[in-house]
Amino acid sequence: MRLAVLALAAALLLGGCGDDPAPTDDDPPALGACRVLEPDDVEQPSNATASVDCTDEHTAETYAVGQLPDSFDDAEYDDAELGAWAYSTCSKAFADFLGADESLVMRTVVSWAWFRPSKAAWDDGARWYRCDVVGGGEQSKEYVALPTTAKGLLLGKPKDAWLVCADGPTVAGSVKVPCSQPHQWRAVTTISLGDQGDDYPGDRVVEVTTRDFCSKSVGAWLNYPVDYDYGYTWFHEAEWEAGNRRSVCWARTDR
Repeated sequence: MRLAVLALAAALLLGGCGDDPAPTDDDPPALGACRVLEPDDVEQPSNATASVDCTDEHTAETYAVGQLPDSFDDAEYDDAELGAWAYSTCSKAFADFLGADESLVMRTVVSWAWFRPSKAAWDDGARWYRCDVVGGGEQSKEYVALPTTAKGLLLGKPKDAWLVCADGPTVAGSVKVPCSQPHQWRAVTTISLGDQGDDYPGDRVVEVTTRDFCSKSVGAWLNYPVDYDYGYTWFHEAEWEAGNRRSVCWARTDR
């Protein structure tokens, strides 16, 4: 998942769903602004897409903005520590905004992206960040439209339209789809493999621990059938260093 930082300086623009006809990626971002973003937009470190009224169709909503810590005043534009800071900041705010715990956040079709100022503005001293919720994930070819606001989207029992399933013979390489669409796999649980600050335990330990947990967890989710299929998604050291400590368990099911 790509992370992003863009910003706000002294004046916190708490505008909600208004239009911003001529923004630049050097302008401080407005909290609550909505946009029509595509996957290609999310791949970029900065973004100057015009905002739209949140009652109109949109695929992104800004849920957190702010000034970067002073420790980044002299940082390079692509500083690895900046990415780790953004992951921690945007992911926590993302869960709070959606009304979800860490496990549920990893089992939703929506994700988040962060943006920072343009390289030129960064070189001139701009240090702000912007976190957007977007209607899709890393493998999405296009994003789905979000509601007027995504705040509280996962509170209670979320609709299948916002939960992630997979359509394919195996989880690996399958197409990720909302669970409201036909599917063969559903992401049902996650496993925490460590705490923040822990060293990466190594690929083998992560994979085996994930596999063993998912075998039992998916069996329980399916109410202990005699025969069942399960899958799992685990992440490597790069994701661990960025802040992710969880793997995802998948049950083979069309429901």
